[in-house]
Amino acid sequence: MRREHTQRISRRKVLAGGAAGASLLLAGCTGGGDGGDGGDGGDGGGGPTLYFSQVKGPLDMDPVVINDVPSAQIAGQIFDGLYEYGDGVGLEPKIAAEMPTVERDGTRYIVPIREDAEFQNGDPVTAEDVIHTIRAPVEEQTENASEVDMVDSAEAIDEHTAQFDLSYPYGAFTIAMVRNVVNASVRQEDTEAYNQEPVGSGPYQLVEWEPEDYATVERWDDYWDGDNLPEIASIEFDPIEEQTTRVTELETGNVDIIETIPPQLYETVEGNENASVTESPGVGYFYLAFNCANGPTSDPLVREAVDYCFSMDQAIENFVEPSGVRQYAPYPSSISEEWDFPIDEWSDIEHDQDIEEAQALFDEAGVSMDYDWRIIVPPDDMREQIGVSIGDGLQNAGFENVQVQRLDWGTFTEAYQSDDGPNSADEYNMYTLGWSGAPDPDTFAYNLLSQEVDGVTNGTFHGYDEASAKLTQARESADREERRRLYIEATTTLLEGRVHIPAYNLNNSYGVRNAVEGFSSHPISSEIQLDGATVTR
Repeated sequence: MRREHTQRISRRKVLAGGAAGASLLLAGCTGGGDGGDGGDGGDGGGGPTLYFSQVKGPLDMDPVVINDVPSAQIAGQIFDGLYEYGDGVGLEPKIAAEMPTVERDGTRYIVPIREDAEFQNGDPVTAEDVIHTIRAPVEEQTENASEVDMVDSAEAIDEHTAQFDLSYPYGAFTIAMVRNVVNASVRQEDTEAYNQEPVGSGPYQLVEWEPEDYATVERWDDYWDGDNLPEIASIEFDPIEEQTTRVTELETGNVDIIETIPPQLYETVEGNENASVTESPGVGYFYLAFNCANGPTSDPLVREAVDYCFSMDQAIENFVEPSGVRQYAPYPSSISEEWDFPIDEWSDIEHDQDIEEAQALFDEAGVSMDYDWRIIVPPDDMREQIGVSIGDGLQNAGFENVQVQRLDWGTFTEAYQSDDGPNSADEYNMYTLGWSGAPDPDTFAYNLLSQEVDGVTNGTFHGYDEASAKLTQARESADREERRRLYIEATTTLLEGRVHIPAYNLNNSYGVRNAVEGFSSHPISSEIQLDGATVTR
């Protein structure tokens, strides 16, 4: 029985009244025991239920197409990865028997597959499943295809050995193989059905979910990796977007874990005697991006004028800290430190607020004071506040027509990815967004700043051809020093051109009830590691 949360009572009553057909009920996924606790957190015969509050609900359940954190968090319980992250950002084999053998100057990867790995329908996990998992994004042109588009060919050497040949020696390919392995034969029969009723090999089975809303998973007692069978019998994932409600639900004990502690309520959670905060610096990046193709922001002078209109430092201090930290580059500090990037130099590029200098640059660029500015933001309070700070700065500079529009995720994504973006400034002049990447600079630089992903994950449509070419060169090099030089040169050009104004990085923070033991935050936001966690009431 699903627990009724404060903001969802009416919907739950509707479901109880016979409208459950709106959700997806998956036959044949029985999990372990009764998978519930009667809504009171009791043992229920199969062990406790963990109530986990996400910031937003899942969009997909097929790892091939998943491109959002909430979906990945849930899918990570249903599927096992070829390789997975340990407690930090180090990699460990899971479906793979060991780390890959690398040959041919970094262009051939040979991956051994465990012979005991099994899907929840009884099928063995084979090399063909692994190959389909890696190749499908490119073949189907999914939004995350760029993560594996360097694979030129793949071959099953035998049932438990997969070989990947790359078009170039991609230095982050082992990280690219941190992917949940799908059942190729079942998925290829009907990809849409697989997204609704996935067949995974992980410790939990999906039993019920509603897109953009909740999901329930139950322990698979026949899990092939029995030594790592979790103690928690079931997990209910529920999105609570409203920040205060999320914290209230933790305080009342209606949920066990809440994700992303809002800055204005940080002390409230810390002061809760029945809960504690666990957090890790995330491998992420939040930023302001400009429409560099059309409208006034196609002029670098105007983008610099916008920079003078407001203080990003002050905005982060007001609206993000202590939930996050100021960031001056498209790379989280862990990557910048590991690669010895010139953060001090990059931090000097941004300006402090100077309205007179902004007005002078707007005047030099010939921007009319009657211009209608449009800043779009996703449904996120912190990113909205960054947009409002910029809008206030434009008004202080003398513009009266400034819109900061908070859009739902679908509308927002269509706007910044739309073909109209580079052709019409009516779509947006600026947008605020974030990216959760992997611990390699390519996963940020290429996906957010390369011209090769214009209209996919890069909505700036900038014209810095040489810088974009350097990002491609870095992507296709196995020489770390060459990659570092290329990233520094390209990033410096793009920051000086203010394609992005870096903003902040969030800590991956969670409020955790004392009843939960063995759970801790992880640097990768899509990772929820519950293998050793328990819930006691």
